[in-house]
Amino acid sequence: MRVLGINALFHDPAAALVIDGRTVAAAEEERFSRRKHGKRPLPFSAWELPEQAAAWCLRRAGLRPQDLDAVAYSYDPALARPADAMGLDDPWDHLRQTYAREAPNFLRTALPGLDPGIVRFVPHHMAHAASSAFAVPDAEDSSVLVLDGRGERASHLAARRVRDTLEPLYSQDLPHSLGLVYEELTQHLGFLRSSDEFKVMALASHGTPRMLPELRRHVYPTGDGGFRATAVPWHELCPPRGADEPWTQDHADVAASTQAVLEETLLDLARWLHGKTHHSVLTLAGGVALNCVANTRIAREGPFARVWVQPAAGDAGTALGGALLLTADGGVRPEPMSGADLGRDWSDAELGALLKTAAVTFERPADIAATVARALAENRIVAWFQGRSEYGPRALGHRSLMAHPGHAGNLERLNDVKGREQFRPVAPMVLADRAPEIFDGPMPSPYMLFVHDVAEAWRDRIPAVVHVDGTARIQTVDPAQEPLVARMLGEFEKLTGLPVVVNTSLNTAGRPMVDDPRDALECFGSSPVDLLAIGPYAIRRQDLFRTSEGGGA
Repeated sequence: MRVLGINALFHDPAAALVIDGRTVAAAEEERFSRRKHGKRPLPFSAWELPEQAAAWCLRRAGLRPQDLDAVAYSYDPALARPADAMGLDDPWDHLRQTYAREAPNFLRTALPGLDPGIVRFVPHHMAHAASSAFAVPDAEDSSVLVLDGRGERASHLAARRVRDTLEPLYSQDLPHSLGLVYEELTQHLGFLRSSDEFKVMALASHGTPRMLPELRRHVYPTGDGGFRATAVPWHELCPPRGADEPWTQDHADVAASTQAVLEETLLDLARWLHGKTHHSVLTLAGGVALNCVANTRIAREGPFARVWVQPAAGDAGTALGGALLLTADGGVRPEPMSGADLGRDWSDAELGALLKTAAVTFERPADIAATVARALAENRIVAWFQGRSEYGPRALGHRSLMAHPGHAGNLERLNDVKGREQFRPVAPMVLADRAPEIFDGPMPSPYMLFVHDVAEAWRDRIPAVVHVDGTARIQTVDPAQEPLVARMLGEFEKLTGLPVVVNTSLNTAGRPMVDDPRDALECFGSSPVDLLAIGPYAIRRQDLFRTSEGGGA
């Protein structure tokens, strides 16, 4: 059974291909178009499809559009209500619904040969839920929570998976939405709404939740599996911040207060769900599930023994979820995700040819992992381009910027390289077997979706990755899953005594993560990075513009 999943209506357009239950490919349109998030979540852009991502998924599998058995579109316009009837200020939402209804015909145009009759509308939150419940390893029965800004008429879904079925248990109707509350605050604090919510989470660590009593009047659980979240008077809590203005303590405090009320509400929802299902495993999806601080509190204080978060938890993940749900409905058991490396890759020969065409001087060392480890030990910044690109917003050792964690100045240095705010932290990657002695929190953590307390004895040893509140958002590296990254970490530890390396995404502010070799060369050439490790090849900054006849090898 061959199912293509499509997410398109709001933001983060993406495509995913599932064949006989196995996820073969998944990619976000932004990685091809180089437009951050693919597009803005406006009704006027709702017609845009992940055309390049979908075409690539089919090419990866050697399929034509007419070879597909089904296409899952992760929104069902039949479930929607008029925006004003849902209490939303969105006067052009009717245009969004029109575009959604026409999606089968738009897809036929985008993928010539596709039969529009095989396109199925999948409810948005069911697609989110399936992306997590059917993808989690080692859990046939599990509970799932979905929270985001909005779907057709709701902002939340609680459900349970029992083997190959997904049963909804509770859905919170709009306008009440934890995601929309967080988006409103993002805009009030001068950041880009539906894009920069992670900045608010980072800023919250610099504040105290002194406004929590006031926020609890507007955001609170109702005890029956739902919540209230609307009409927060942001202007009464603190002045708005202009995009180019410095943040104040009031801004940090309102961020901390909102983060706290979000966590309280999520904990209540998790406890209610566990009371219904008594499962040991909880999976999370939806944009709110990218809030790694809240995820950690659910894991620490909630009733579930294990919490697993979909690495592409935002809307991009609904492309995969829709495909997995139709696969299960078709009688084929979906296979768990083996990793987030589901995007494009290039062979060593292809990379070498591309570098020669680019006329850059490069070398092929005996071991690229050891070469990178030496550069990092010398306090160089390294761009790391290896294997298949990641699905989702986190750099997980395939499209990464790396640095030495033992120099406190590397936080400011990397934020300068990327052109982003200095209050934002960078993350550590660490060998899985060494992580427990350094970090305390949910493990394993292969997708950077939890935060961990850094042991006191290590905080002065790896200061670049220690956030202001003494935590770090870690990626644990399993040598069986990521042998090249593990070997690099092992070599770095031999040289420095530290089994940790700074890992942040390979991009600059406002740009999508690097995906193809041209992106890597452009990013490397335009930012003060010392070494580009691209496949087995190394390009050094001092040699970047020093060319030989057709490059070097």
